[in-house]
Formats: sequence, C-alpha cells, structure tokens
Amino acid sequence: MLKKIMLAAVLVTGSGMAMADNDVGCGIGSQVWEGQSGIIPKLLAGTTNVLFTNQWIGITFGTLGCSQGGRVTAQVVTFTNENSETLARDMSVGEGESLNVLAELLNIKAEDKPRFFAVSKQNFSEIYSDKNQDTLQVLSSLQTVMAKDDVLKAYI
Repeated sequence: MLKKIMLAAVLVTGSGMAMADNDVGCGIGSQVWEGQSGIIPKLLAGTTNVLFTNQWIGITFGTLGCSQGGRVTAQVVTFTNENSETLARDMSVGEGESLNVLAELLNIKAEDKPRFFAVSKQNFSEIYSDKNQDTLQVLSSLQTVMAKDDVLKAYI
C-alpha cells in the first residue's frame, strides 16, 4: 500500500513538475540535479524537494537555492516587526535609519534608494492602512506598491 501511495505521489508531483519551464523551484533536490534537463531530473528533483520538505526552510532563510534577492525573508520580517514604529515614522517622512536598513535588507541598490524612500512616503497610507494589522500585511502592501513602480518592481 505504501508503495502505491509513493508511486501516486511521484506521478502527481511529476505531472506538475514536467510543465515547469527551467526548474522545479528550490530545495535540496534542485541543488542535486542542478543543470540537468529533461523529465527524469525534474521528477527526481521535485520528488526530493517534496519528500524532504525543505523548500519552506530554503524560502524562509534564503538557502538551498532559494535566494530571494529583495524578496521578503525571515530577516526582513523580524526587522520590520521589531522596528515597526520607527519604520512607520521613517516611511511617513521618506527617510531615516530604519527605512535605510529595510532597503539594505531588500537589497535595493544605492542609486534606487531615493526612489524607494520617495515611493514609501507617497504610498504610506496604503502600506500602513487600517486593514494591515500585522507585519506580513504591511510587507505585502509594500511589495504591492513596489510592483507598481517601474524601477522598484525589480526588487520584488
């Protein structure tokens, strides 16, 4: 019975993974079969990633090939949560140490920081709206705002 379940899991995982463009996401399986193409390496990589349930670790901590550039990481969430009042104040005026640190954590280039600061200030009421009750909601709104900007969308 266990063999049938495993076979079904491989087939279900494989059918979805076979449609992937160039890879099957991040994780140990993707690292082991990196650079190989075809259905078999994709199946093996996807199955390994699923069996070891390591993608969530990689995504959270930016490891196992899950480098996120400027995307939200555990470090960004922790910083934003621990500095929420200062960061909100900095965003409201478009400058400040906390806002600068957030820009660094999001890997925003020095030449794009003034734009990040200005966009944060201009969209402060959307980023820190009444409906955003926690850090993840604030960061999600920040990403939405950044996605609308021609320069900053490269960082999400």
